Amino acid sequence: MVAPKKGKNASAQSKPGRSLALILIAIVALTGGMFASGHTTPRLGIDLAGGTSITLRAVPEAGQESAINKTNMDTAVEIMNRRVNGLGVSEAEVQTQGDRNIIVNIPKGTNSKEARQQVGTTAKLYFRPVLATELSGANATGTPSASETGGASDKATDKATDKATDGDKASGTPSDSASASATSQGRAASDALKADPSPSATSSDGASPSPSASASGDDATAKLQQQYAALDCTDKNARAKAGDGAKPSEQTVACGQNSQGQWQKYILGAAAVDGTEVDEAEAVYNTQTAAGWTVTMKFTDKGSKKFADITGKLAQNQSPQNQFAIVLDNEVVSDPYVSQALTGGNAEISGSFDQEEAQSLANMLSYGALPLTFKEDSVTTVTAALGGEQLHAGLIAGAIGLALVVLYLLFYYRGLSFIAVCSLLVSAGLTYVIMALLGPTIGFALNLPAVCGAIVAIGITADSFIVYFERVRDEIREGRTLRPAVERAWPRARRTILVSDFVSFLAAAVLFVVTVGKVQGFAFTLGLTTLLDVVVVFLFTKPLLTLMARRKFFSSGHKWSGLDPKALGAKPPLRRTRRPSRPAAGPVDPKEA
Repeated sequence: MVAPKKGKNASAQSKPGRSLALILIAIVALTGGMFASGHTTPRLGIDLAGGTSITLRAVPEAGQESAINKTNMDTAVEIMNRRVNGLGVSEAEVQTQGDRNIIVNIPKGTNSKEARQQVGTTAKLYFRPVLATELSGANATGTPSASETGGASDKATDKATDKATDGDKASGTPSDSASASATSQGRAASDALKADPSPSATSSDGASPSPSASASGDDATAKLQQQYAALDCTDKNARAKAGDGAKPSEQTVACGQNSQGQWQKYILGAAAVDGTEVDEAEAVYNTQTAAGWTVTMKFTDKGSKKFADITGKLAQNQSPQNQFAIVLDNEVVSDPYVSQALTGGNAEISGSFDQEEAQSLANMLSYGALPLTFKEDSVTTVTAALGGEQLHAGLIAGAIGLALVVLYLLFYYRGLSFIAVCSLLVSAGLTYVIMALLGPTIGFALNLPAVCGAIVAIGITADSFIVYFERVRDEIREGRTLRPAVERAWPRARRTILVSDFVSFLAAAVLFVVTVGKVQGFAFTLGLTTLLDVVVVFLFTKPLLTLMARRKFFSSGHKWSGLDPKALGAKPPLRRTRRPSRPAAGPVDPKEA
């Protein structure tokens, strides 16, 4: 009548190797992934690796409180991320904190003054006429020219559908751009500089420039040509310095990527329209003309007049001088062409955009007009030496905590401490490998509070083992042998472990949600190690104890096993005895013979 139940228990007891094999496969797979990714150590945060942490607070203009919203803050993060990357720091982090704060973390001792200058100023967006452009670096075609076949025609091919039109009219066809650029061959970069259509190219009263001014202009033109010839936009440092120090009223050089991901270099005229004169920009899907995703712009009254004037002049030129570059922080983010003056204060940029590209461009255009500025709340700089000292101290604290736990287990549980120590090592290994993988995957950085969370997790993990071991001992005290005690103790111990870990995980989750900054590192590590505790106890500790219970050292109750019945004060096993039958109540009548 109880055979099925016994058979089920016997099956579960006889196959603990499956669970051990499963966790072994998981460890091998994660370790292999770690080495394959090339990130064999956890990524360290500012307080451990050293670096600069800058906290910026968004401040809206008067009456523009609604400007502080998720879209605008995300756009600001994107712009600042571009700037920080321009410093050549590959491990920089820019992220929002709360509703109106942005945290910029730049590890490894980057110059804090330079970083503050890069992220603390408002983004500069300008519309500049394109005077010359060509592919840069390995894809360049030779001498700098605005019209060589490798320059202008490649440009026409890459962005043939990238066109700016009146917002109320249909966009042009790709062939418009191709035919325009085809006729531009033979125009040199020096000629393009002389034919600058921007407002600053001519005198306001139409008078001829003086000889000294002309000489100065020739020197400036020659210098700009030299900068253009030497510019290699495939070099990150060269891109960061391109156009550095140029005023809006001056011609400059810049870099930008085309639709094929190739870097191009530009000679740009003076700024014709300021980014703050864009009143609104948004990405829309144009179903009327089947143009796909487009970016619509609406200018202010002042910006409308300027934009109409410059597009009217550009429309009279041949490619690439009928293009205007949208320049954000000295980098070209788009360079549409025009075929007519765009009046009315509205414009539409159409091209082979997908939704993400259109939204990104619209956000950048909007940022030039956002009524937001950022004030520096705090700057924390940690040297690499101080970070190394803190990491060393954290590791020593963790080692001391682990050693104390192991000593306690050896003293109190003796042979059982072998199972506990092996489980702690498995948990520590999984924690290390997962943290190393989370660095490149989600940008997780191990900071000092996170190290504290890992140290606290040693106690949480050891507590789970203690709960199970004590349940097993309770069963032995009741007079049961080891193997039945291990199985009978597991259901009650499992329930207690799950409840305890659930409370710990819930506390970590709440702490992660309601806090910001480094405290989140503590909460994240605590939550991660709590989940790993459940995995290790179920897939390693319990199966290993089941296997050890079959060994004579443990099953016989050796005094060093930690499961000695005498030392535990075990009761003698209960034995059932038959009760003697009692005589029937009342007098017994003798029977007659």
